Amino acid sequence: MNIGIVCYPTYGGSGVVATELGIGLARKGHKVHFLSYARPQRLNAFETNIDFHEVTVNAYPLFEYPPYDLALASHMVDLIKYQKLDVLHVHYAIPHATSAYLAKRILGKQGKPVAVITTLHGTDITIVGSDPSYLPVVNFSINQSDSVTAVSDYLREETYRKFDIEREIEVIPNFVDLDRFKRIERSHFRKAICQEDEFLFAHVSNFRKVKRVQDCLVMFKKVLDKGIKAKLLMVGDGPERVNLEVMCREFGICSQVRFLGKQEKVEEVLSISDVFLMPSASETFGLAALEALSCSVPVISSDVGGLPALNIDGETGFVCPLGDTDAMADAAEKILANAETLKRFSENARARAEKFEMSRVVEQYENHYKDVVKKVIAERGGWEAYDEIESK
Repeated sequence: MNIGIVCYPTYGGSGVVATELGIGLARKGHKVHFLSYARPQRLNAFETNIDFHEVTVNAYPLFEYPPYDLALASHMVDLIKYQKLDVLHVHYAIPHATSAYLAKRILGKQGKPVAVITTLHGTDITIVGSDPSYLPVVNFSINQSDSVTAVSDYLREETYRKFDIEREIEVIPNFVDLDRFKRIERSHFRKAICQEDEFLFAHVSNFRKVKRVQDCLVMFKKVLDKGIKAKLLMVGDGPERVNLEVMCREFGICSQVRFLGKQEKVEEVLSISDVFLMPSASETFGLAALEALSCSVPVISSDVGGLPALNIDGETGFVCPLGDTDAMADAAEKILANAETLKRFSENARARAEKFEMSRVVEQYENHYKDVVKKVIAERGGWEAYDEIESK
């Protein structure tokens, strides 16, 4: 199949999943075209069967805010026409689903029919999409897609609750590359960061308020107060970074906290970590937590969104009430009680991640594509009508 994938190029979960999905499809022989305003972060090496198309927006004095959604729609039209796409898979509803609808309307019945699939990831529904400024457009665009998927049961139900959705939403979960995200020997790296008798905590995010990154520091300070020797690795960057550094100074724990910034090979950080922290106020799935589990790192998370379904309380880590840093510190104490307990949690973490193995989920998407393409062809008059279009 010829597949177009539209995503944000940032470190966020939607861009990561879209990129990894495209790579997985390309390795199965499909031709994949990525469309975004910059190369996706994880599309950082040459891959056979993958092309990247950059969306450029021309500046014009009349526009205070250049219309990216319109430029994107125009690029979609070209991609559908000249690359003869079977599927246009848009990740994150805003504005991708709207641009896809516009592109399809522009093309009308010209050329090969394309199946538009919208995958909902999280804040496009729970936060941004629910804003009255966007809600009517997002609602309409989702309903106009040929198919809609969501990354978790929680997000599916939230979408039905917040929007007036007229079509079925299929849940296809996020996934992880078990070969990439696995515990590897990096003792030299660990020795450069902490002493032999110290544990390593890790957090990975974009440092936005919704991630409640301050809870990581508050909880970590309580862990140190319990007499547990440890270091905390903060991976990522964002608007809360400065506030976190101020907190470290106020708590007097600057020597125990390392800010590593954005890391492309986050699996190397996870491989030396003992506990992963995810205190988020909103997580529809928790991709960063899944990647930690895959590296055999038990997770201490909040109890929001899709996290309780991913992080099995008492087995792969602990699920704590949102904002309860005392419970999080107690959970860490339980996980690190002794070597056997830590080993058990670590083994359970990896076993849980194996249920979200990449090839399984890529196959789910592949089969879903085929079903939706058949439906779209049928709606256009069946294969005979399609052959007639192709012959013109």
